[in-house]
Amino acid sequence: MPGRSKTDISQNSADTARTRPEPVRVSDKLVRELQAPERGNRITYDAKLSGFGVRITAAGRRSFILNYYFKGRERRITIGSYPEWTVLAAKKRAEEFKLQIANGIDPLEVRETEFNAPTVRDLFARYDRQNLPKLAPRSAADIRSMFDKIILPRLGAKKVADVTFSDCEALHRAISVDRPVRANRVLEVVRRTFNLAITWGWIERNPAARIERNTEHKRARYLSQDEIVRLLAALDTHPQRTSCDVLKFMLLTGCRRGEALGARWDQFDPSLRIWTKPAATTKQRREHRVPVSSMVTDLLNSRPRSSEFVFASADGKALTDIKRTWAAVSAAAGLGKTRMHDLRHTFASIAASQGQSLPVIGAMLGHTQTQTTARYAHLFDDPLLAAAELVGASVFQAKANGPVADIEGHSGTR
Repeated sequence: MPGRSKTDISQNSADTARTRPEPVRVSDKLVRELQAPERGNRITYDAKLSGFGVRITAAGRRSFILNYYFKGRERRITIGSYPEWTVLAAKKRAEEFKLQIANGIDPLEVRETEFNAPTVRDLFARYDRQNLPKLAPRSAADIRSMFDKIILPRLGAKKVADVTFSDCEALHRAISVDRPVRANRVLEVVRRTFNLAITWGWIERNPAARIERNTEHKRARYLSQDEIVRLLAALDTHPQRTSCDVLKFMLLTGCRRGEALGARWDQFDPSLRIWTKPAATTKQRREHRVPVSSMVTDLLNSRPRSSEFVFASADGKALTDIKRTWAAVSAAAGLGKTRMHDLRHTFASIAASQGQSLPVIGAMLGHTQTQTTARYAHLFDDPLLAAAELVGASVFQAKANGPVADIEGHSGTR
């Protein structure tokens, strides 16, 4: 060790100066011919490179080590095992360690920090514990599914600091083969969690930044008046009454499926004309108070109040699955490729066709950002076209009638 080269010699497991023989030149031949001690281990130090030595255990395992002092404290770091490491390679690494020590860096502390550094699995555990509870249950469950089935199997064992742009890009590319939209959703989640890692001081940059997303074609499906009639007829004849009432409720309110399934009687005012959705049940995590139509009130009045949930299953708990009913009624109505969520779009399209403004539609749907409602702007084409036709007709009517004299005898308009 530095300043103590005369005692940097072979030692047994007691590691005391009295038990150390004279130092020798550590070579591959010497390492191969070392005799294992009866118990414990013995270290043979190199005569030239201070603190460097080879350790052999009673079982015959050989490894290279470096003893050094750092801030007055004696430390020992294992370089690697023989024969995976040659003497030449081990000495080179020992010299690198000694350079770090000279620059005020403790190589053993660096190794321990790296060993204890959080992995992507640790990152998800903290995200799951601290952040997912703030999201709607369905959104949280979807993100957990992404981690469990997609992200953690590929990146879970990696240290957060070791994840690279290439790792994240390869993950996105692998999912994109058959699920390009899902790949984008996973990428969003990965970016979000690594941004949190930056906030927590785990890393300094986001390895998922600047990855190009897959092109998405926004799919908007609106039921026509004829399709609505056929759907209502199918709902009226299907035997699963509770599931059918949920679907009618979604069409009449424009709410999301999870909001409908979780609707409780105590969320409605006594007259059943105001529905106040708690923040915990909405996608935006904000309370949403919205009036409902008299048709919704009639639907609610037709429901039994045997449970706290408006749409309860046989055991009194909230209904959880209406996919089979939707598949049956949409097929019976001949709707083709239509999703339950398209009922929400249909609600917005009907409101737009009746001349309601985008802010009103956004308030009814519970949107907190205007750009979310802006997707429905094109639905105003028909009423705007009708208004344009009225203006055009008035202009040509005025031309046909000729100038109109005013009271003072002046023609035209001011």
